[in-house]
Amino acid sequence: MRLEDDQQQPAQSGGQPPEADQPSRQRRSIRTGRNLPAAVAVSVALGGLVFLTLLTVKGTFLIYVGILLAVALWELGHALQTRDIHLPMVPVAAGGIAMVTLAYFASARWVLAAAALTTVAVFAWRLPAGASGYVRDVTAGLFTVAYLPMMAVFVSLMVAAPDGVRRALIFIILTVCSDTGGYLAGILIGKHPMAPVISPKKTWEGLAGSFVFCLAAGVITVPKLLGGHVWQGLLLGAAAVCAATLGDLVESMIKRDLEIKDMGHLLPGHGGIMDRLDSLLVMAPVIWLLLAVFVPNGHAT
Repeated sequence: MRLEDDQQQPAQSGGQPPEADQPSRQRRSIRTGRNLPAAVAVSVALGGLVFLTLLTVKGTFLIYVGILLAVALWELGHALQTRDIHLPMVPVAAGGIAMVTLAYFASARWVLAAAALTTVAVFAWRLPAGASGYVRDVTAGLFTVAYLPMMAVFVSLMVAAPDGVRRALIFIILTVCSDTGGYLAGILIGKHPMAPVISPKKTWEGLAGSFVFCLAAGVITVPKLLGGHVWQGLLLGAAAVCAATLGDLVESMIKRDLEIKDMGHLLPGHGGIMDRLDSLLVMAPVIWLLLAVFVPNGHAT
């Protein structure tokens, strides 16, 4: 049962009348804004699969990532159709698979080649549909290539390293800490909206909570897992929060432009897969780059 629905349930015999309990329940609904038990269960399930795949056969982690990206691509394409934007799905999906796979098994130059060929394929694929909306649909296709598979390439690059499991674990832990810290601080003490026009529920207190959790996570994980320095962990944690927040705001802006509440409805308490990947997508290149600079060979510089 959703917390928002609690307001409409009658009081039990011997309890307070509905009117007496309504303000507190309204506050709880406003602060959470989602089905908390379902959201926690979904987060545990998704996170459990991440750790299961990473800590067994790391190649299966990329398969898991690929499945999530495929669902996210479908959700984004469906959302764009609400504004009469038709995504060139086939070349975007095929090119995305090639880019993520080549990032793991080959080198960055092959990823660049795949991205360029995907662009050419998007140009060509849309031609038979005629001139009306050509620029709009092609632009949407190239935006999607940059937003989904191009960002995911950096997850493949992280995992492909000899110590890739540890790098990917840092990436996932920082993401979880950013989300958890921001959510807890937001529902407990959040009062001052950070970007009310874009995301009304995001608060400065929530951002502070994300910083606290991510800085602590960076300080612990970078030295312990990769032999880095404490100051490197602090910088990584701070960068992770900035990237994650940007990712959240970007997806919120996309949804506002498309005039939709969620990208999908697959995950109870969360919305769609895209609603869970928004921060991960923007964080991936940032985390990869900083770890490559700070600990290029598993040792601090």
